[in-house]
Amino acid sequence: MGNRLSKIYTRTGDDGTTGLGDGSRINKDSLRVDAMGDVDELNSVIGILLTEAVPDILVATLIQIQHDLFNVGGEICIPGYVILHKERIENLEESIDALNGSLAPLKEFILPGGTKAAAYCHLARTVCRRAERKLVELHRNEKVTDISLQYLNRLSDLLFVMCRIINKEANVSDVLWKNEHD
Repeated sequence: MGNRLSKIYTRTGDDGTTGLGDGSRINKDSLRVDAMGDVDELNSVIGILLTEAVPDILVATLIQIQHDLFNVGGEICIPGYVILHKERIENLEESIDALNGSLAPLKEFILPGGTKAAAYCHLARTVCRRAERKLVELHRNEKVTDISLQYLNRLSDLLFVMCRIINKEANVSDVLWKNEHD
């Protein structure tokens, strides 16, 4: 990467456009930039989550997810670029299966909460769903990789399971939804 990021401001975006990785310029309020922003926000929320007491069994996976999300952002930033591969989705599925296997079956819906770390993980899950919706919307208008779409879909499932693991490892109950109308 060298000195690629040695100058932080360029003034080239003062007109409301931004540069993509392929050198083209687009409006800052475009769907593509929205999708990149949602993925970046998700990565930031996971960064916040990692500042909390997260079970050791989740840390390496969360760090890998941050790298994967940076790659997803790269794919969005450079139309036609592919860096994420199917193995990453398979890894998410393996993590979901392994972690979920240690949890009691759900009988009620879960509300965000429990520990602070679990609440941050729920926030990451909801931001992930938004990023996925934005990427689906972008995909309707412009080509994005199927792997990126699948990755975000699977990641939100993994984050849900991680929320439960975080609470379980802290000996804190999940917050169960109470249907008061039954």
